Amino acid sequence: MPTPIVVSIPHKLGKEEALRRLRPGLSRAAASFPVLTVDEESWTGERMNFRVRALGQAASGTVDVGEDQIRLEVTLPWLLQKFAQVAQAAIKARGQLLLEKKT
Repeated sequence: MPTPIVVSIPHKLGKEEALRRLRPGLSRAAASFPVLTVDEESWTGERMNFRVRALGQAASGTVDVGEDQIRLEVTLPWLLQKFAQVAQAAIKARGQLLLEKKT
């Protein structure tokens, strides 16, 4: 079984503001990447479960929103494992932009 990718993104927004910014985030990200399709996105409290499809391959994972950190865990199919490091860096960079404190 593939090892999941785990990305932790620290923030200083507090849980409620981070949730407010993240709730529309996955659908918005998919709009920016034509190869990404959101199959499922459901929130239960501070946790989002999701399933996405890219290049015909499905991936699933969770996003947990904490007071000072977001933790994303996603399991990629074997075909997309080759892109794991690139995906991890892109997720972290995009998440940091979304969570930057606006002045």
